[in-house]
Amino acid sequence: MTTASERTKAVVETRELLQILARADEVTVQGLVQSVAVCLLRHYPMDADLAISAVALPGVWAYPKRG
Repeated sequence: MTTASERTKAVVETRELLQILARADEVTVQGLVQSVAVCLLRHYPMDADLAISAVALPGVWAYPKRG
């Protein structure tokens, strides 16, 4: 079973990976990875969104920790 802390950590780390891919100078697979990362990040939750969710639903989300 995934804990709230593990779930939040996965969301934060996925966002950080997508941000790295979106900023990449080298385009791979004809820009597919980078363009998908940019599209996903457009609607991806920020730490403030996760923090609000953690307050409202502590059994689902945990307060995001910067690592």
